[in-house]
Parts: sequence; structure tokens; C-alpha cells
Amino acid sequence: MKKIGILHGKERTFPQAFVDRVNSMNEPGIAAERVRIDKVVQGEPTEYAVIIDRISQDVPFYRAYLKNAALNGTAVINNPFWWSADEKFFNNCLATKVGVAVPKTVLLPSKEHPTDCSAESFSNLAYPLDWEGIFSYIGWPAFFKPHAGGGWKNVYKVHNQDEFFKAYSETGQLVMLLQEEVKFDDYYRCYCIGQQDVLVMPYEPRNAHHLRYVVDRPPAAPALLERIERDVLTLNRNLGYDFNTVEFAVRDGVPIAIDFCNPAPDADRASVGEKNFAWVVDAAARLAIRKAKEHAPGASGLSWGKFVKTAAGKPPA
Repeated sequence: MKKIGILHGKERTFPQAFVDRVNSMNEPGIAAERVRIDKVVQGEPTEYAVIIDRISQDVPFYRAYLKNAALNGTAVINNPFWWSADEKFFNNCLATKVGVAVPKTVLLPSKEHPTDCSAESFSNLAYPLDWEGIFSYIGWPAFFKPHAGGGWKNVYKVHNQDEFFKAYSETGQLVMLLQEEVKFDDYYRCYCIGQQDVLVMPYEPRNAHHLRYVVDRPPAAPALLERIERDVLTLNRNLGYDFNTVEFAVRDGVPIAIDFCNPAPDADRASVGEKNFAWVVDAAARLAIRKAKEHAPGASGLSWGKFVKTAAGKPPA
């Protein structure tokens, strides 16, 4: 019997629906359940052929467990090694190389020195930074946010230098991004599952959380939707994510990728709506079953993006 497990935290609607959907498909020799961990011994495999990870970004113990599981042949979705290395600034940098439009963005050092560092640790860093050049490049208003992380934590909208420096003084040891505001005509959030299935969802980020998928706008032109889907696949295939969301702000007809480092994206029935929820549950179940069928004991079941394959000297798939 090949087991598919889902590892999760407080989340309830998606994990149970995923388990139920996999089991309802009655694939011979395949069953799904919530992951159960009673001990983690170095170098020993888990009982799971596939694990969908929904929580390890917040729980280092789970991240270490998943790396050991992957080492022993479990297909972990998403790849815990790449996800540990990835962050939003790199994602934007990669997008500039693969033809996907992104907002103008600069990386800024933490306001406070990292623990056990001093001014001498930053002898390669100019002081002061070229603030005039940075502000001229980005413009006002701008968004100021951590270069890694999510959930709209420590995100500021700043309208001038005074507001920026006040916000900067509150960010402690966080490495931050300053990013132009994209004044958009339209907005979309897209699921991408298995680097092949894409659901383009009209989205309104200015609404209350539970109403963001309630959108009253005319249908988009087919050419725009085709470009959005193409850009979603380009990003996820280059990054190697099998379960992700990408958000696009459309400005003057051009979809600009705003946020696409969401390897444990919201999939709660109450927030995404029944139709979108049913789609992502089914797509995730089909992906997990494909991975389970491909599973060979001891073989790596991890997905690696084109960027990593190319950097390692291997031709892109």
C-alpha cells in the first residue's frame, strides 16, 4: 500500500477534503491520511510515498522531518530543500530573466545588525546607502515588506521618505524590500498544481479577506488570460513548485507578477469559495496520486525547477 499524507497545522477544510478526495478515487494500492509522527530517526524512511506539506514554513521540526523523508525517497510537495533556500527577492530576480513582468524592487539591509554582528561586519556596505537613487527608481507611494515570509506580516505602504524611515525603524533585523506600487486595472490570483494545472481566479485584494474572490468586473480578454497562464507556468516550472499561487496586477493590459512565493497558499473553503476550493482539492489529489504511482522506494521524488537544473549543468526539462 502506498500512503499519501498531508502535514498541516490549524487548517481543517482543505486537509480533510484532500484526504477524502484521494480515497474516493479508489486507486488500487493508494490511500491518503493525515500524517502521523511518533518518532524521527536519522536516515530512516517514513511510511509515506507522498507528503503534501502545508505547515513546515512555521515549524522547523517539521521542516527537518520532511528533509529526512525526502532523503529516503518520499515525494514531498513542495521540495523542502528548495523552499528553505527560496525567498521573494530571488523570485523577482528570476522573473526578470524569464520574461515575466514584476514591479521595480530593491533589497535593503536590516535596520538593526543581526545578532552577534557589529558595524565591522558590514565593511563592504556603503554608508549611507544611495537613498536618493533608490527613492527615485522606486517612486512614491511604495510597499515596504520583508524579503522572505508572507501573510502580510510587517508590510507597510509608505508615501514619502519620512514614512519610509519611520517604518524602517520598526523592522528590527528583518531584511526588507522596497517595491513600487502597481496601480492596477484588474487583478488575478492563480493556483498552479503540478506545474501543469492552472486556475486563474479574478481577485480583489482591497476587499475584506472573505470577499476577495467576490469580483464584479467584466471578463478579461482571452489574450490576457492566455498570457497570465503562460506566465504562471513559466514561473513555477523555473522555480520547481508543484503547489503555489501567483498574483498578478494588470496595468495597461500587462500582467505584473506581484506575489509568487506561496508554497502553502490559502486553500480554505470559506475564503476561496466553493468552486475554487473544489478545483484545488481535485487538482492536488490528482497530483499526489501521480506522484505515488511514480514512487520507487529510495528514489528521489522531489521536483527541481529549470533554474536549479541549469545551474547544476543539466539541461532544462
